[in-house]
Formats: sequence, C-alpha cells, structure tokens
Amino acid sequence: MELAILWHFHQPIYRRPGSPSYVLPWVNFHATKNYYQMARLADETGFPCAYNFVPCLLEQIEDYARGEALDPFQLALELPPDRLGPVEIERLRKFVPDETHAERLQRAALAAFFSPIDPPSDDRAELFARQKEIQRSLIPYWHRLGAGRKAELTVSPYYHPLLPMIFDANAAGPERPGPEFRHPGDGHVHIRKAREYFRDVFGRYPKGVWPSEGGLSREAAAALADAGFAFAVTDENILWKSLPHPHDHRALYRPHDAEGLAVFFRDRELSDLIGFEYQRWPAADAAADLVRRLEERRAEAGDDGIVVLALDGENPWGTFPRNGLDFLREMYGRLMAHPGITPVFFEDHLARRKPESGIALQPGTWLGNFSKWSGSPAKNRGWEILSRARRACGPVEEILVAEGSDWFWWFGEEQTEEFAFLFDLYIDAAYRRAGVPHA
Repeated sequence: MELAILWHFHQPIYRRPGSPSYVLPWVNFHATKNYYQMARLADETGFPCAYNFVPCLLEQIEDYARGEALDPFQLALELPPDRLGPVEIERLRKFVPDETHAERLQRAALAAFFSPIDPPSDDRAELFARQKEIQRSLIPYWHRLGAGRKAELTVSPYYHPLLPMIFDANAAGPERPGPEFRHPGDGHVHIRKAREYFRDVFGRYPKGVWPSEGGLSREAAAALADAGFAFAVTDENILWKSLPHPHDHRALYRPHDAEGLAVFFRDRELSDLIGFEYQRWPAADAAADLVRRLEERRAEAGDDGIVVLALDGENPWGTFPRNGLDFLREMYGRLMAHPGITPVFFEDHLARRKPESGIALQPGTWLGNFSKWSGSPAKNRGWEILSRARRACGPVEEILVAEGSDWFWWFGEEQTEEFAFLFDLYIDAAYRRAGVPHA
C-alpha cells in the first residue's frame, strides 16, 4: 500500500494595500518556526511528502527576505527592553501570553520564533542574524528540495479563494450567502496567476493543487484541468457526497477522474488525528498508533491502493511538545521502515496507476459543507460587501485579495478584528483603484 502526505502552507495577505506595512506577524513567525523546520526534516529524513504553497504566502516571505516588510511586531522584538511601551508589550504577548515582565517577555517572544531543530542562542544579535538568514534562504531551500526530489511542491489558487463559491456562490447549497456572486473569470485568474508565480519562483509549472479549503466542484475541477494541473487533493467528504449509495469504502484509496483532473481524497480520520489529537500523546505512542491504523487500512486499500493524509503544515505544531519535531521524526522513521507501507509522491503514483473512471463531483470543502465561510449573518454580510464591490470595481487586484477564504472564515468570530480591518482596507482600496464611489 502506498501513502502520500500533503502539508499545506498558507497565510493570507497581512500587508496593507499599497504599503509595506504588516498588520499581523504570522508570515514572519511561521517562516523561521515552521516552514524552515519542515524543510530541514524533508532534507534530513528523505521522507517523500508534498508541500503546498499559497502564492500570497510566498510573496510575503519574499518581502521579509528582501527586508521590505515593515512589521510592528518585529520592531517590538528589536527595541531595547527599557523602551518597550504598553503597545509593544501587548504585541509581544501574542507569542507569550502569560508573561508580563517586559525583558523576560521580549526574550521569550524572540525565542518562540525558532524551532528546536535549530536551537536558539541566548544572544539577541545572533538570533536576529539567524532570523534574517532563514528568511533569505527559505524559498531557495525549498526550490533545491523540489529540484532534488526531496519534496513534491504543489500550489493553491493565488489569494486562497474558495473556488466553488467564486465560480458560483450557489454551490454552497444551504449555506449560500444570499447575494448573487458568480465570477468564474476571477477563479480562472487566481488559478493562472498561481501557476505563473509558482513557475517564476520554482522554475517549472506545478502538477498538483490543493484547492483552497479543499474546495472543489465540477466547474472548479474543469478549470484546474484546463489550466494544466494533473491532480488535486481534497477531503473524503466530497467523495462520499459524489458517489452513489451505498459507498464502497475502497473508493477512498484510489484517485478518481473529475473533468479530466485526477483527484485524491484524504483520509479525514487519520489527517485529523495528526492535526487535533496526537499532540496529547507521547510522540512514540502517537506514531505507533498512526502506523497501526494504516496497517488496518491495507485490508481495504490493497497493495495497489493509496492512503492520503493532508492537513496544515504549520498550525498543528504549536500544540505539540517541541513544536512537533519528535512526533514527525518518529512518524517518518516508522513509516519508512515499514515493509507494507510505501511513502510516495502523488505524481509518481499517477505515473504508475491511472485514476478510476469519472466522478461527478458535488461541491464541498475539507470540512464537507461551506458553513465556516457562508450562511451566518456576519459571513453573509461579507459576501454582500464583496458582491457590491466586485460589480462596481471589476476584477482589480484588491478584489482578488478580498475573495480570499480567510476573511469569511473569521467573520463573526471573537478577537479577529484585524481580519475584518484588512478586508475593509482592501475593499476601500478597490473602490479607489477603480475610481468609483464607495457603495
């Protein structure tokens, strides 16, 4: 039985429109903490995984690498401790919430930016030098890993839009937002820009795609295939909605042809165990449990089947001891040594085994439905604002940013004012660019 793992790397645009000023620090934080750690593990272990990059994340990493990002959180890290004021202290507490003493807080916050794979020094100057070195070398490092077949690199649409709803918001079914929103041309732009940016950064077009939020529909799959993608990865819930009843569970362990696109469906239970459960377990026990469950899957998958795991490649590790490093090493080591499980790249599996016969995809996401992005009053209000702005302004760049899925995920949630603030900034900027009155 083969096994393919995809780690999804994503952050939305945190930069103010038309400005190098950043509102939130998470690109900066995850670059040294997690994207570098995952690259080092790929390099050291040789374990074949797919790593999915959203282009708007890559362009922001490049801002930091060139020294062009103006990040107030970084400035709070760099200030002399005796010059930290209440605003800077509150910013640093995003990384170390329980510390209030200014100097200890600043020291702990800076250390929090680094993975235990590269233990931080106690010297501030060394840490800042190391931070800049990682920022500058990170994308070239991933380029080398991809070129050397130590990593399979894939991409998402440019600003992480929820493609089925961009093509037609009615795809959300019961969670449809109310205002009419159907702009398939915008979906094609996100797809085309992603492929071109990926080519510019990594030297070739991507073969694979993680559609933002795992969002797929027949229309989205056809657009991805027409653009030149060979395969996509999404969630098993879409498969179950798209197959006749009763389901043959063996279907999960095969890619299926959808509008000319080979689609792999992730095993949700196993993916969620890594994302939400194993942080509570000792690393060796968690890795052993995962292997045991994979052995059970072999009975259904067969020797020619493939089990797919797909999940965030940065967010889970903050809840694991030692940033997930011990668990990842245990997992990779046990899987590589297992005689009945063969870790593979998606494209290599497709080169040997063609997809199953065609499937008519029902719209869905990694969550199954669209309720995290649409259907509530706060989320629907966001769609109303976007719909009016899109009609008035056309597909200007700021509208494409505002079509990203993250804004809608966070609308109506607590303590997410920065996301609403950024969304409003980009809507305002779209009206200014288009030269039309704000609706």
